[in-house]
Amino acid sequence: MIEQARTFLWHNARTLEQRWFEHAFDGGRAEHVVQAVLAYRNDDGGYGHGLEPDHRGPTSQPLHALRALQVFGEVGAPEHAESVLTWLNNTCPDGSVPFGMSTSKDHPKAPWVAADDQGGLLLTAQIAAALHALGVTDPWLDKATAYCWQEIEELENTHPYELRAAAMFLDEVPDRARAELAAERLRHLKPSTEGYAEGEGLDLHMYAQKPTSLARAWFSDDEFGKDLDQLQNGQQEDGGWTFGFPAFTPIADFEWRSIATVDALLTLRRYGRIS
Repeated sequence: MIEQARTFLWHNARTLEQRWFEHAFDGGRAEHVVQAVLAYRNDDGGYGHGLEPDHRGPTSQPLHALRALQVFGEVGAPEHAESVLTWLNNTCPDGSVPFGMSTSKDHPKAPWVAADDQGGLLLTAQIAAALHALGVTDPWLDKATAYCWQEIEELENTHPYELRAAAMFLDEVPDRARAELAAERLRHLKPSTEGYAEGEGLDLHMYAQKPTSLARAWFSDDEFGKDLDQLQNGQQEDGGWTFGFPAFTPIADFEWRSIATVDALLTLRRYGRIS
């Protein structure tokens, strides 16, 4: 399984995902992964240039900042969160992060990527989760955390990606007792998939990304075991995995498949399906 994935990544992946895979499975150095991420950083401290495949332009955007923080978390490089926090303090001073900023309006992006500067839970929760996972502290993160708590505790109508974002936040926020109470309430929400492409959705392991995730309690052992079976059997003939949403441009298909491939292997390893 891992050897086939390695072949797929050498044939199709960006340098970033190749270095990420090397670090995760072949003893590669964390600094090489960090260097690959830093190639996407802008002078304002944010990230652009297609680091997140659905946003192709050069301008700093929240989706790219999130991807950078998540990779820094994978390789244990919290010191590189500082520039992202500088950018967030300058562009989202109230602690609420939009899905996309108007600075991207003249550049290619997926049709579902907004460019309206409207803050929301979807990106704020994921970025706050990534920062908490890195163990950093900052006044901006305090504001973002307070915003997420308010939005989550009032959440009634949601969709799968927003629910996953809330679950990610609850897995990392320091107030564990409050997080457990919130997770118990969220398990009863029924997210709407209105507007989603046919067959698009999130698998169970995407809510519970590790065995200690609070969302793991949302599903029975049988349900979750079948979900992991499906993930384990999802490797394609070329050695890579697929992803559950449309690719808006051909290059994004290979980029997302490479990310999905490393993610699948890491998830299977966290749950003891591979060594």
